[in-house]
Amino acid sequence: MIAAVKRFTNRKVLPTLGNLQLAIVLLLVIAVFSIAGTVIEQGQGQAFYQTNYPEKPALFGFLTWKVLLRAGLDHVYRTWWYLSLLMLFGASLITCTIKRQIPSLKWFSRTQKLYTNPKQFQKFALSSELPQDSIDPLITLLTENKYKIIQDGDKLYARKGIVGRIGPIVVHISMIVIMVGGIIGATTGFIAQEIIASGNTFQITNIVDAGPWAASQVPKDWAVKVNRFWINYLPTGEIDQFYSDLSVLDEAGKEVDRKTIHVNEPMRYKGITMYQADWSIAGIALKFNNSPVLNFPVGKLKIPNGRLWGTFVPIKPDGSDGVSLIVKDMQGLVLVYGMDGKLISTVRKGMSVDVKGVKITIVDVVGSTGLQIKADPGIPVVYLGFALMMISVLMSYVSHSQVWGLYEKGQLYVGGTTNRAQVTFEREFIGMLDRLSASKIPLPLDSMKETNSLV
Repeated sequence: MIAAVKRFTNRKVLPTLGNLQLAIVLLLVIAVFSIAGTVIEQGQGQAFYQTNYPEKPALFGFLTWKVLLRAGLDHVYRTWWYLSLLMLFGASLITCTIKRQIPSLKWFSRTQKLYTNPKQFQKFALSSELPQDSIDPLITLLTENKYKIIQDGDKLYARKGIVGRIGPIVVHISMIVIMVGGIIGATTGFIAQEIIASGNTFQITNIVDAGPWAASQVPKDWAVKVNRFWINYLPTGEIDQFYSDLSVLDEAGKEVDRKTIHVNEPMRYKGITMYQADWSIAGIALKFNNSPVLNFPVGKLKIPNGRLWGTFVPIKPDGSDGVSLIVKDMQGLVLVYGMDGKLISTVRKGMSVDVKGVKITIVDVVGSTGLQIKADPGIPVVYLGFALMMISVLMSYVSHSQVWGLYEKGQLYVGGTTNRAQVTFEREFIGMLDRLSASKIPLPLDSMKETNSLV
């Protein structure tokens, strides 16, 4: 039974996996779904997709929010079918590397490269037959041109640029490493979003997208404190930049790291990256006459355009009378409305307003920072894969040139080939033939018959 399975694998499975056409089709399918994952917003709520991908009219006549969610197009890179495509493509690359690329490196064998019959040189596009006294002049020229030589009597094989043959294998390895990194990130990474008011401490809980094994990556032994959140505004009133002063606290509450982040300048700690992504207003700090500072939470108001936050502040103990405070940004401008809905006053942070004998002082407008938090353990692996790919591209530009020689009955037979830079190799090859034909090549003092061998 085991022998039958082995034969089936060797005759059917491995040839199919190693098929170039299959690899190309898989790569194209992966590219199509990757484009879909880029175009379609990932990790949004159902309401978002219902709004942007309605059933009537359906996008392209079929793509509705129901189809999108059922197919997993809202989290393409974490779906079982996308990961299966990556693994199948990886298996194809591994099979191709083992069955085709590695066996192509038979130049490691000393015996297979030495030709013994002059007729074998007729297969080369570049070959020649020259009258010579020995094979030693060819060895001298090849040594001058930095070839590594294998010699067995009057037969030799020489090559240089061996890394040019290894380059394609490294390309395959780099692609496999990149896919492994992608799979690690998709299965163990997560994305979270938190809205935290200035002065508050939080642990990561609001996970919006995560892989099946991401729970181990969510930190439980440290928390983050938002020391302060603020916004810099331009003279025109437009937002210039958001800032969040963050501290990482250990289980004992001790600060172990601290950084002020802003857009495009995140904080990283133990594989977790925290980005400045959004903002909100958490509350308004007030004083009634000479009372202590009281914090009133605000709610976001539903308006067609822009942002407004508001809260109701009672001025009677039973809550039967009070004012509504409206704020639109963190510049400290607060609109005060009475119970009848009419504007009473417009005040700024630090100013006061008298409402029916009660002095209300605006102490501060408390902001909330919106953080997007990501963990992707596969990123270092992906970076390694791309580094290998860049190296392999440079390796692939190196020409792998090979020359064979045979001396027999006063004739020197020479043939050569290269995998790229054909014109350069032809010039080098013809130059060596011209020197062999024109004059005797001076031999070095030591015997050239003690030939270099490959390491």
